[in-house]
Amino acid sequence: MIEAVLGSPTAPNCVLLLGAHCDDIEIGCGGTLLQCAARWPNTRFIWVTFSSNAERAVETRAAAARLLAEVRVREIRVENFKEGYFPHTGATLKDYFEGLKREAPELILTHYRHDLHQDHRVINELTWNTFRDHLVFEYEIPKFDGDLGHPNMFLPLSREHMQRKTDILLECFPSQRARSWFTRDTFMALARLRGIESNAPDGFAEAFYARKLRLNI
Repeated sequence: MIEAVLGSPTAPNCVLLLGAHCDDIEIGCGGTLLQCAARWPNTRFIWVTFSSNAERAVETRAAAARLLAEVRVREIRVENFKEGYFPHTGATLKDYFEGLKREAPELILTHYRHDLHQDHRVINELTWNTFRDHLVFEYEIPKFDGDLGHPNMFLPLSREHMQRKTDILLECFPSQRARSWFTRDTFMALARLRGIESNAPDGFAEAFYARKLRLNI
C-alpha cells in the first residue's frame, strides 16, 4: 500500500468539519478526528452541524466535545436548517457558507459527492462551490440507500480509536438506539472492510474521497 504524509510537517491552522445532520460527522470521520486531535492539539477545529432539534443538538455537542477533547480551540456550531429541505433553501445555505470563508480553513471534511441523501449532496456541492482552492476530503456514511462507493484515500485507525469512536456514538446518541442500523457492528464492519482494502496495521480504517490533490515534491 502506497502511503502519503498529509501536508507539511506543521499542523494546519484550521480544520472545518461539515455535516448535514447530527451524527453525520461522528459516523463519517469520528476516528479520524480522534487521531487528528491527538496529533494537532493546537489546531483550531470548527464543527458545523446544519440541521438539528433541541434533543439532538445536546447529543452532537456531547459527541463533538469527546471526539475533540484533546484540542485546545474548538467551536461547535449546531444550526437549525430544516432537515430534508436543503435543496429548497440553497440561497440561505450559500450565504452561510460564504460566512465560513472568513474562517480560512486549510482542511475541510464534508459529505461525499454521490451520497444519495439530498441534504448530504447539497452540503458537498456548496463545499466545492465555496472552497475552490482548498484541501477537501469527502467522508462516507452507511445507510439504507446503499450508496457506498470506491473511496481512494484511507486513514488507518488504531484499535483503541475505533473502540472509542463506537463508544462515543452509542453513548452520546440515545435518540438513535432504536434504529436497527445504529449499532457497534455496523460501524465496526465498515471500518474493518476499509481496513482490509488499505492493509491497515490494526485492521480498521476510515475512507474518504480525495477528488482533487496537488503534489509538491
